[in-house]
Amino acid sequence: MPYTILVADDEPAIRTMLEVILSADGHEIVAVPDGKVALEYLRDHTPDAMLLDIKMPHMDGFEICSRVKRVKRLRDTPVLLLTGFDDDQTRDHAKLVGADDIVYKPLSGKNLRGRINQLVAARRP
Repeated sequence: MPYTILVADDEPAIRTMLEVILSADGHEIVAVPDGKVALEYLRDHTPDAMLLDIKMPHMDGFEICSRVKRVKRLRDTPVLLLTGFDDDQTRDHAKLVGADDIVYKPLSGKNLRGRINQLVAARRP
């Protein structure tokens, strides 16, 4: 079953790559360039999953995740944070804001698709 996945990343090449990887399973990808635009989208939409870059202008992935997890309608939507930093501080901050998973760059497309499918399927009745 296809999902709607919100992808927020300020790098156009990364957004395009993520769209290609995730749309391979037939998912609808909504790609936005920063956290501000992501929150505008989330005002009126409830995606099946979110993939948020940690480092973005205007608002980072941690802040978006923190806000999303406080909204009843969005609370159970899986949030995956995307980062190039594989360290304890990043992992601790991700847990603190309620992220469901962390995806490290460089990406493995097959691994990413599997993790998203697994997280969404676990939340569906």
